[in-house]
Amino acid sequence: MMNPVSRIPAQALFMSPAVLIAVAVVLPPLLYVCYMSVGGTTFSIAAYSQVISSGLFQQTLITTLLVAGLSMLLSLLLGYGVALHLARQPARRRTFLMFLVLLPFWTSVLVKCFAFTIILGRNGIINSALSWVLQSKIELPLVLNMFGLLVGMTNYLIPLVVLPVLASLLAIDGTVYRAASIMGAKPARIFWTVTIPLSLPGVFAAALSIFVLSLGAFVVPALLGGPQDQMLSNLVDFYNRQVLDWPKASAIGVVLLILVCVFAAPVALWRRNKL
Repeated sequence: MMNPVSRIPAQALFMSPAVLIAVAVVLPPLLYVCYMSVGGTTFSIAAYSQVISSGLFQQTLITTLLVAGLSMLLSLLLGYGVALHLARQPARRRTFLMFLVLLPFWTSVLVKCFAFTIILGRNGIINSALSWVLQSKIELPLVLNMFGLLVGMTNYLIPLVVLPVLASLLAIDGTVYRAASIMGAKPARIFWTVTIPLSLPGVFAAALSIFVLSLGAFVVPALLGGPQDQMLSNLVDFYNRQVLDWPKASAIGVVLLILVCVFAAPVALWRRNKL
Protein backbone atom coordinates (compact mmCIF):
# COMPACT_ATOMS: atom_id res chain seq x y z
CA MET A 1 0.00 0.00 0.00
CA MET A 2 1.33 3.45 -0.93
CA ASN A 3 2.28 5.67 1.94
CA PRO A 4 -0.15 8.67 2.04
CA VAL A 5 2.74 10.98 2.83
CA SER A 6 4.41 10.06 -0.45
CA ARG A 7 1.41 11.43 -2.32
CA ILE A 8 2.00 14.90 -0.92
CA PRO A 9 4.06 17.03 -3.31
CA ALA A 10 7.52 17.68 -1.97
CA GLN A 11 7.10 21.45 -2.27
CA ALA A 12 3.89 21.42 -0.22
CA LEU A 13 5.54 19.26 2.42
CA PHE A 14 8.52 21.58 2.84
CA MET A 15 6.46 24.77 2.68
CA SER A 16 3.73 23.66 5.09
CA PRO A 17 5.48 24.86 8.30
CA ALA A 18 6.03 28.35 6.89
CA VAL A 19 2.47 28.45 5.55
CA LEU A 20 1.04 27.40 8.92
CA ILE A 21 3.05 30.06 10.74
CA ALA A 22 1.98 32.72 8.22
CA VAL A 23 -1.66 31.71 8.56
CA ALA A 24 -1.45 31.77 12.35
CA VAL A 25 0.11 35.26 12.32
CA VAL A 26 -1.84 36.90 9.48
CA LEU A 27 -5.28 35.27 9.53
CA PRO A 28 -6.55 36.33 12.99
CA PRO A 29 -5.94 40.10 12.52
CA LEU A 30 -7.23 39.85 8.95
CA LEU A 31 -10.46 38.25 10.15
CA TYR A 32 -10.76 40.93 12.82
CA VAL A 33 -10.39 43.67 10.18
CA CYS A 34 -13.14 42.03 8.12
CA TYR A 35 -15.25 41.77 11.28
CA MET A 36 -14.79 45.47 12.04
CA SER A 37 -15.54 46.48 8.45
CA VAL A 38 -19.08 45.11 8.73
CA GLY A 39 -19.76 46.84 12.04
CA GLY A 40 -18.99 43.94 14.31
CA THR A 41 -22.08 42.23 15.73
CA THR A 42 -24.44 44.67 13.99
CA PHE A 43 -23.37 43.32 10.57
CA SER A 44 -23.84 46.40 8.42
CA ILE A 45 -22.25 47.32 5.10
CA ALA A 46 -22.75 51.03 5.80
CA ALA A 47 -18.98 51.56 6.05
CA TYR A 48 -18.45 50.10 2.58
CA SER A 49 -21.22 52.18 1.00
CA GLN A 50 -19.95 55.37 2.65
CA VAL A 51 -16.37 54.68 1.63
CA ILE A 52 -17.12 53.76 -1.97
CA SER A 53 -19.36 56.81 -2.45
CA SER A 54 -16.75 59.12 -0.89
CA GLY A 55 -14.98 61.47 -3.27
CA LEU A 56 -11.83 61.21 -1.17
CA PHE A 57 -11.76 57.44 -1.58
CA GLN A 58 -12.40 57.61 -5.32
CA GLN A 59 -9.62 60.14 -5.86
CA THR A 60 -7.23 58.13 -3.67
CA LEU A 61 -8.08 54.94 -5.58
CA ILE A 62 -7.27 56.67 -8.88
CA THR A 63 -4.01 57.98 -7.43
CA THR A 64 -3.09 54.51 -6.15
CA LEU A 65 -3.64 52.89 -9.55
CA LEU A 66 -1.83 55.74 -11.33
CA VAL A 67 1.21 55.62 -9.04
CA ALA A 68 1.38 51.83 -9.21
CA GLY A 69 1.16 51.89 -13.02
CA LEU A 70 3.74 54.64 -13.51
CA SER A 71 6.10 53.07 -10.97
CA MET A 72 5.80 49.77 -12.79
CA LEU A 73 6.59 51.29 -16.19
CA LEU A 74 9.56 53.35 -14.97
CA SER A 75 10.97 50.44 -12.97
CA LEU A 76 10.66 48.12 -15.96
CA LEU A 77 12.42 50.55 -18.30
CA LEU A 78 15.32 51.21 -15.95
CA GLY A 79 15.51 47.71 -14.51
CA TYR A 80 15.51 46.04 -17.91
CA GLY A 81 18.53 48.09 -18.98
CA VAL A 82 20.38 47.12 -15.81
CA ALA A 83 19.49 43.44 -16.25
CA LEU A 84 20.57 43.51 -19.89
CA HIS A 85 23.93 45.00 -18.94
CA LEU A 86 24.43 42.40 -16.20
CA ALA A 87 23.57 39.54 -18.56
CA ARG A 88 26.38 40.59 -20.90
CA GLN A 89 29.03 40.63 -18.16
CA PRO A 90 31.37 37.79 -17.18
CA ALA A 91 30.16 35.70 -14.26
CA ARG A 92 32.60 37.15 -11.71
CA ARG A 93 31.91 40.76 -12.64
CA ARG A 94 28.17 40.07 -12.74
CA THR A 95 28.30 38.82 -9.16
CA PHE A 96 29.94 42.04 -7.98
CA LEU A 97 27.47 44.19 -9.94
CA MET A 98 24.54 42.22 -8.54
CA PHE A 99 25.84 43.04 -5.07
CA LEU A 100 25.73 46.74 -5.99
CA VAL A 101 22.18 46.36 -7.33
CA LEU A 102 20.95 44.65 -4.18
CA LEU A 103 22.83 46.88 -1.74
CA PRO A 104 20.17 49.67 -1.76
CA PHE A 105 17.49 46.99 -1.39
CA TRP A 106 19.03 45.94 1.93
CA THR A 107 18.74 49.51 3.22
CA SER A 108 15.59 50.48 5.08
CA VAL A 109 13.04 52.20 2.86
CA LEU A 110 12.56 54.75 5.63
CA VAL A 111 16.24 55.69 5.54
CA LYS A 112 16.20 55.96 1.75
CA CYS A 113 13.16 58.23 1.82
CA PHE A 114 14.86 60.61 4.24
CA ALA A 115 17.93 60.53 2.00
CA PHE A 116 15.79 61.54 -0.98
CA THR A 117 14.37 64.48 0.96
CA ILE A 118 17.96 65.72 1.39
CA ILE A 119 18.77 65.14 -2.29
CA LEU A 120 15.53 66.49 -3.79
CA GLY A 121 14.55 69.18 -1.26
CA ARG A 122 14.30 72.85 -2.17
CA ASN A 123 17.66 73.38 -0.50
CA GLY A 124 18.86 69.90 -1.30
CA ILE A 125 21.85 68.65 -3.26
CA ILE A 126 20.28 68.95 -6.73
CA ASN A 127 18.90 72.46 -6.25
CA SER A 128 22.11 73.60 -4.56
CA ALA A 129 24.21 72.25 -7.45
CA LEU A 130 21.96 73.93 -10.03
CA SER A 131 22.09 77.18 -8.09
CA TRP A 132 25.89 77.06 -8.07
CA VAL A 133 26.12 76.24 -11.80
CA LEU A 134 23.58 78.86 -12.90
CA GLN A 135 24.63 81.42 -10.29
CA SER A 136 20.98 81.91 -9.38
CA LYS A 137 18.71 80.66 -6.64
CA ILE A 138 17.01 77.48 -7.91
CA GLU A 139 14.21 75.83 -5.91
CA LEU A 140 12.71 73.17 -8.13
CA PRO A 141 9.81 71.31 -6.46
CA LEU A 142 11.28 67.80 -6.62
CA VAL A 143 9.82 66.33 -3.45
CA LEU A 144 6.43 66.20 -1.67
CA ASN A 145 4.79 65.79 -5.05
CA MET A 146 4.24 63.12 -7.72
CA PHE A 147 7.81 63.44 -9.01
CA GLY A 148 9.39 62.72 -5.64
CA LEU A 149 6.94 59.87 -5.05
CA LEU A 150 7.82 58.21 -8.37
CA VAL A 151 11.55 58.62 -7.73
CA GLY A 152 11.23 56.89 -4.37
CA MET A 153 8.99 54.12 -5.69
CA THR A 154 11.23 53.46 -8.69
CA ASN A 155 14.34 53.31 -6.55
CA TYR A 156 12.63 50.80 -4.26
CA LEU A 157 11.29 48.57 -7.06
CA ILE A 158 14.20 48.37 -9.53
CA PRO A 159 15.99 45.46 -7.76
CA LEU A 160 12.75 43.48 -7.90
CA VAL A 161 12.74 43.96 -11.68
CA VAL A 162 16.39 43.11 -12.25
CA LEU A 163 16.23 39.66 -10.63
CA PRO A 164 13.48 37.98 -12.74
CA VAL A 165 14.46 39.76 -15.96
CA LEU A 166 18.10 38.77 -15.52
CA ALA A 167 17.05 35.16 -14.96
CA SER A 168 15.11 35.22 -18.25
CA LEU A 169 18.00 36.81 -20.14
CA LEU A 170 20.53 34.29 -18.82
CA ALA A 171 18.21 31.44 -19.81
CA ILE A 172 18.38 32.43 -23.50
CA ASP A 173 20.58 30.02 -25.44
CA GLY A 174 23.58 31.81 -26.96
CA THR A 175 23.22 29.80 -30.16
CA VAL A 176 20.02 31.73 -30.89
CA TYR A 177 22.01 34.97 -31.06
CA ARG A 178 24.65 33.39 -33.26
CA ALA A 179 22.03 31.98 -35.62
CA ALA A 180 20.36 35.37 -35.94
CA SER A 181 23.74 37.02 -36.59
CA ILE A 182 24.63 34.45 -39.26
CA MET A 183 21.31 35.16 -40.97
CA GLY A 184 22.35 38.79 -41.29
CA ALA A 185 20.40 40.36 -38.43
CA LYS A 186 21.87 43.55 -36.99
CA PRO A 187 22.23 44.01 -33.19
CA ALA A 188 19.14 46.23 -33.00
CA ARG A 189 17.05 43.68 -34.90
CA ILE A 190 18.37 40.84 -32.72
CA PHE A 191 17.38 42.80 -29.63
CA TRP A 192 13.80 43.42 -30.79
CA THR A 193 13.16 40.03 -32.40
CA VAL A 194 15.12 37.71 -30.11
CA THR A 195 16.01 39.28 -26.76
CA ILE A 196 12.73 41.03 -26.03
CA PRO A 197 10.38 38.11 -26.92
CA LEU A 198 12.45 35.50 -25.07
CA SER A 199 12.73 37.66 -21.95
CA LEU A 200 9.01 38.43 -21.75
CA PRO A 201 8.31 35.78 -19.05
CA GLY A 202 10.64 37.58 -16.66
CA VAL A 203 9.26 40.98 -17.67
CA PHE A 204 5.68 39.79 -17.15
CA ALA A 205 6.46 38.32 -13.72
CA ALA A 206 8.34 41.46 -12.64
CA ALA A 207 5.60 43.79 -13.89
CA LEU A 208 2.78 42.07 -12.05
CA SER A 209 4.83 41.58 -8.88
CA ILE A 210 5.93 45.20 -8.54
CA PHE A 211 2.47 46.49 -9.50
CA VAL A 212 0.90 44.46 -6.70
CA LEU A 213 3.62 45.58 -4.30
CA SER A 214 3.08 49.22 -5.28
CA LEU A 215 -0.63 49.07 -4.49
CA GLY A 216 0.10 48.69 -0.78
CA ALA A 217 2.91 51.25 -0.54
CA PHE A 218 2.74 53.36 2.61
CA VAL A 219 6.11 54.79 3.69
CA VAL A 220 7.18 56.23 0.32
CA PRO A 221 3.97 58.19 -0.42
CA ALA A 222 3.79 59.32 3.22
CA LEU A 223 7.32 60.83 3.15
CA LEU A 224 7.89 61.79 -0.49
CA GLY A 225 4.39 62.42 -1.82
CA GLY A 226 2.21 65.48 -1.31
CA PRO A 227 -1.26 65.58 0.27
CA GLN A 228 -2.81 64.97 -3.16
CA ASP A 229 -0.55 61.98 -3.82
CA GLN A 230 -1.56 59.78 -0.89
CA MET A 231 -2.53 56.17 -1.58
CA LEU A 232 -5.08 53.78 -0.11
CA SER A 233 -2.76 52.58 2.63
CA ASN A 234 -2.30 56.19 3.75
CA LEU A 235 -6.08 56.65 3.72
CA VAL A 236 -6.40 53.65 6.04
CA ASP A 237 -3.95 55.32 8.42
CA PHE A 238 -5.90 58.59 8.17
CA TYR A 239 -9.22 57.00 9.19
CA ASN A 240 -7.54 54.82 11.81
CA ARG A 241 -5.40 57.34 13.69
CA GLN A 242 -6.86 60.78 12.94
CA VAL A 243 -10.57 60.34 12.27
CA LEU A 244 -10.79 57.29 14.60
CA ASP A 245 -13.38 55.73 12.30
CA TRP A 246 -12.30 52.11 12.51
CA PRO A 247 -15.15 50.60 10.44
CA LYS A 248 -14.25 52.84 7.48
CA ALA A 249 -10.53 52.16 7.93
CA SER A 250 -11.26 48.43 7.99
CA ALA A 251 -13.49 48.69 4.93
CA ILE A 252 -10.76 50.49 2.96
CA GLY A 253 -8.28 47.84 4.09
CA VAL A 254 -10.54 45.08 2.82
CA VAL A 255 -11.06 46.88 -0.50
CA LEU A 256 -7.27 47.23 -0.85
CA LEU A 257 -6.85 43.54 -0.06
CA ILE A 258 -9.39 42.61 -2.75
CA LEU A 259 -7.63 44.90 -5.21
CA VAL A 260 -4.29 43.26 -4.48
CA CYS A 261 -5.79 39.77 -4.85
CA VAL A 262 -7.31 40.70 -8.21
CA PHE A 263 -3.95 41.77 -9.61
CA ALA A 264 -2.01 39.03 -7.79
CA ALA A 265 -4.12 36.27 -9.34
CA PRO A 266 -2.35 36.46 -12.76
CA VAL A 267 1.02 36.16 -10.99
CA ALA A 268 -0.08 33.02 -9.14
CA LEU A 269 -1.62 31.54 -12.30
CA TRP A 270 1.53 32.24 -14.33
CA ARG A 271 3.78 30.66 -11.74
CA ARG A 272 1.51 27.64 -11.52
CA ASN A 273 1.64 27.14 -15.27
CA LYS A 274 5.45 27.50 -15.23
CA LEU A 275 5.68 24.78 -12.60
